[in-house]
Amino acid sequence: MKRLLVTLTAALGLATALPLAAQTIPAAELSHVHGLAADPLDQGGLLVATHHGLWRLGSKGVAAPVSVSRDDFMGFVAHPTDRKIFYASGHPARGGNLGFIASTDGGQNWTAISPGLDGPVDFHQMDVSKADPQVIYGVHGTIQRSADGGKSWRASGRPPKGIIALAASASDPNRLYAGTEEGLVRSNDGGATWQAAHLMRRPATLVHTTKSGQLYAFVVGTGLIVADEANMTWKLVNADFADRVLLHLAHDPAQPQRLFAYDNKRRFLHSDDGGRSWKEMGK
Repeated sequence: MKRLLVTLTAALGLATALPLAAQTIPAAELSHVHGLAADPLDQGGLLVATHHGLWRLGSKGVAAPVSVSRDDFMGFVAHPTDRKIFYASGHPARGGNLGFIASTDGGQNWTAISPGLDGPVDFHQMDVSKADPQVIYGVHGTIQRSADGGKSWRASGRPPKGIIALAASASDPNRLYAGTEEGLVRSNDGGATWQAAHLMRRPATLVHTTKSGQLYAFVVGTGLIVADEANMTWKLVNADFADRVLLHLAHDPAQPQRLFAYDNKRRFLHSDDGGRSWKEMGK
């Protein structure tokens, strides 16, 4: 298990040289991937937050830069209803922390919204509540919560031990889910307290909610699972991943069955049937 966690850490934090002046590059050359979002301008395309800014990955597997800056987006999330708005956090190319930033033009230009609590913060895990898009959560030492779209922040709890991923509920602005090194957990009070959300106590490398109330997670050794937030009954979607581990997941709001994923083999995948089958983008 320790070897597996070391491998996952390396995959989540992989940083390699990237030709910053390139106009287009193969998908395999995108490094240090931190987040995904369905591309609102390209059906079947994907926006990829990386160590070197935001990139657009087309269905043929070729990527082009989107953001003017080449800042390191350690945290990245799409607004649940306005597809032109994205939020991020991380490190500017010149060093330091970005605080909480936003783009209202599809990720091309970014504006500083707030330094966060005791900031400037560097949110590695963050999400927007689908129940109330004004509510945003980020992890920087504590669980930080904003109720005004990221302008002001307060501490709302502590992250669970070994946190890897964070997702906000689609039904309750106070509910959070987290993937950790010891499994899936849930909080109903903004991170003040946590309880197990799945019986399997294995690393959960991602957790993702949709506006319709579906909760996806990837559990190492089990595969991709899904539950409806209304009843929290887990179902196995796909166990056929062998030694691959999914690290990031996104869904297309316009096509609920269309999912995108990034795995520990540095491959970008897409599914048109809710995750039951997958194909590598560009192949």
